[in-house]
Amino acid sequence: MSTLDLAALRAATPYLRHHPDRVYLDSGATSQRPDPVLEAEEAFARTEYAAVHRGSSMATGEATWAFEGARERIARFVGAGEREIVFTENATDALNVVALGLSDAAMFGATNLAFGPGDEIVVTEAEHHANLIPWQRLARRTGATLRAVAVDEHGLWSLDDLAAVVTERTKLIAFAHVSNVTGFIAPVAEVVEVAKRVGALTVLDACQSAPHLPLDLGALGVDFAAFSSHKMLGPTGIGALYGRAELLDELPPARTGGSTITTVTIDDAQFLPAPQRFEAGTQPVTQAVGFGAAADYLSAIGMERVRAHESEMAGLLVDAVLAVPGVRLIGPGAGAERGGLASFVVDGVHAHDVGQFLDDRGITVRTGHHCTQPLHRRLGVAASTRASAYVYTTAEDVARFGAALAEVRGFFGADR
Repeated sequence: MSTLDLAALRAATPYLRHHPDRVYLDSGATSQRPDPVLEAEEAFARTEYAAVHRGSSMATGEATWAFEGARERIARFVGAGEREIVFTENATDALNVVALGLSDAAMFGATNLAFGPGDEIVVTEAEHHANLIPWQRLARRTGATLRAVAVDEHGLWSLDDLAAVVTERTKLIAFAHVSNVTGFIAPVAEVVEVAKRVGALTVLDACQSAPHLPLDLGALGVDFAAFSSHKMLGPTGIGALYGRAELLDELPPARTGGSTITTVTIDDAQFLPAPQRFEAGTQPVTQAVGFGAAADYLSAIGMERVRAHESEMAGLLVDAVLAVPGVRLIGPGAGAERGGLASFVVDGVHAHDVGQFLDDRGITVRTGHHCTQPLHRRLGVAASTRASAYVYTTAEDVARFGAALAEVRGFFGADR
């Protein structure tokens, strides 16, 4: 099929079956799990549930096979090698694993990964807090300097803007593949080239791209990337860190303990190669199985088709927002490429009131600063409203959203 079978996708999603009258436009925060993902989790929990990488029993072997099989499928989904995918609590945790590891690099003898005074870390003003605060801490711990790429009045930045901030002292560039507020799609390969010219590492926040775009991290050339299961039809409580194998083997582990080591004495410990060196303690095996099933489900749909559908829905969302007087669209304008979301500000009405009004009419959206306070401060607003689509979103969903949005200012008397 050249287009998605929306009826089948919706029928396979329990939340939508149980709430047929609701419009769910908050998949950018958490997506809804389809039956195959839930069934995979339940089957493992019922018939194969056991500790992984511990002991030599048949039960451990079966659980480990399921756990590592999920890693293999997720790696294939994002164009990575099996050793290049580390299971984490979520994408925020994955980014912290990198930042904390880099802050300890000198102590562990990883001198080429060590940061110090004079080194620079580059981020953008549009970053999610998860891809900003860890780098603030890295700068404070090491004496490095944090520099930001400014965004314009629409919340956007360009490759030229970024290149102007990067210097010979830049040691790391961290940026989002797709902004969770503006929907801006970053020129990843070009940013990697800028980084390579000065020998800087690249860290990609792929939370809003892994679920929505065909993604090949190896081909893009980034050094590290983070993404979450719950945004790509999988369970909460698990995410993934991608890292080039040679870098992961050198990066100090952020957490230590059982399952990460080869040899331990009273005074010292030696760590396993990646990915096990980063996976201390008991792992979320059931969630990993669900994560792997979600990757399979999306692969079966076809990520090119997912992207085509969401591009269409994004266009409809933008049109719906722009059709209402007194509503300001954030991010790229009509006709420009963007992720499958649209954020906006309603003149005279607080975002939380907008969200409550839409919710009363059966439409679920996200309100607040979306963990991007510097971006919202730059835009001159405290909060915004975001509508985000996914594989199960229909044109009818967007039409209902647009009709309800058109009533907001009148309801609150802001159109007088």
